[in-house]
Amino acid sequence: MEINQLTGIVLDACIKIHTEIGPGCFEKVYEETLYYELFRRNIQAERQLLMPIAYGELLINDAYRVDLLVEKKLIVEIKSIERLAPVHFKQVMTYLKIDENKKWFVIEF
Repeated sequence: MEINQLTGIVLDACIKIHTEIGPGCFEKVYEETLYYELFRRNIQAERQLLMPIAYGELLINDAYRVDLLVEKKLIVEIKSIERLAPVHFKQVMTYLKIDENKKWFVIEF
């Protein structure tokens, strides 16, 4: 599946969730409902995926935690806050440095 088609499916699912649930829930609620919506659409996703980071000879296996990894190519970072801050985008940029093959998507409910 092409990345544009995949992001369209994810965005459509997010809009459905936001329409039905609305704002103000914890990120965990949106993560679980998005995972469920993707499952219903036969889209493979992994939740709370740990990502390692290497520093010299040191390997930290649980350095980062990705909210959702969709079809092994799209990182979805979920936020439920009033306003996204630059640090939220820097967080995802760090994920991309670790694995350059992925695309990212920050969704603010």
